[in-house]
Amino acid sequence: MPIKNRFAELQAEITEWRRDLHEHPEILFDTHRTSAVVAEKLRAFGCDEVVEGIGRTGVVGVIKGKSDSAGKVIGLRADMDALPILEATGLDYASKTPGAMHACGHDGHTAMLLGAAKYLSETRNFDGTVVVIFQPAEEGGGGGKEMCDDGMMERWGIQEVYGMHNWPGRPVGSFAIRPGAFFAATDIFSITFDGRGGHAAKPQETIDTTVMTAQAVLALQTIASRNADPIDQVVVSVTSFETSSKAFNVIPQTVELKGTVRTMSPAMRDLAEKRIAEICQGIAATFGGTVEVDYTRNYPVMVNSDEQTEFAAEVAREVSGSCEDAPLVMGGEDFAFMLEERPGAYILVGNGDTAAVHHPEYNFNDETIPAGCSWWAEIVERRMPAA
Repeated sequence: MPIKNRFAELQAEITEWRRDLHEHPEILFDTHRTSAVVAEKLRAFGCDEVVEGIGRTGVVGVIKGKSDSAGKVIGLRADMDALPILEATGLDYASKTPGAMHACGHDGHTAMLLGAAKYLSETRNFDGTVVVIFQPAEEGGGGGKEMCDDGMMERWGIQEVYGMHNWPGRPVGSFAIRPGAFFAATDIFSITFDGRGGHAAKPQETIDTTVMTAQAVLALQTIASRNADPIDQVVVSVTSFETSSKAFNVIPQTVELKGTVRTMSPAMRDLAEKRIAEICQGIAATFGGTVEVDYTRNYPVMVNSDEQTEFAAEVAREVSGSCEDAPLVMGGEDFAFMLEERPGAYILVGNGDTAAVHHPEYNFNDETIPAGCSWWAEIVERRMPAA
């Protein structure tokens, strides 16, 4: 089953939807226009049920097949939110909202799932029910968790759930996937060292927080190099170093570090959190200062189920001719929350030779649309073949 002819026919229309969404990016849960557009289209397609306001601004559409002999229900999920980035593409349909842009391709994900919903509503050539899930706040807001916490899985009886993300650098329309741990847990930390501020010409009268904190920045790197098993994945990145004074001649009273930790297993996550606290407390004590460590567990590791991953790969091979083994990704993905509640799989689809995601010159490649839509539709028709 190569690209479905219907999606070749619909590509221009789906592209128009995508570019409209690109022009009007919305951040986190403030996807009010996007959600309204999605809900309006789902109703126009003839979905059996359309519900707004799940997970604050999420939208759910229900499409029933020609039959329902087995009572099977599959969820298909796309994310809708944009990023707080100033767009630099120069496109005719570039963002009209200063400081916001679709720099991760969620406009493309939403448009492709809308295209699949239109096709599935037209044909209904399956035995069971499809629940199309349009999620806000993937970019740091945990919209997937909010939709699950709203009882989405139980309300519609979802048994399996599938997701997709475009991937720059992969050939357009090609696929890659891996079973098990795929995307990393994405924790964050804030560490505040407190000493005794004073005149920079009299360091002996101070407890120098800049020296203390500089030691901590370097020492935190030993978590990966000296605490973790070399075959385990862990990244500890300090991304902000801010002092309480901006003067040239003042040793500051406090210094705050911020950063992120990426891990691929619960054990490594526990180790990183424990060692960050121990290292910083030890350094503070050595220099005569104090420290406060605030460690927040954010998105969990995203884990693909074995059976659903193999099935998703088979469908991808049917659509594009191949499906490669994907590498581990140390970025995060809050589809992880949905996969914690139900078995399922998350796949990458090639975006071609484009700028990387989260870059101000990134743009979703509309040539990906037929392959992405075909994968969604074939997931349904093969997993729930018509009786």
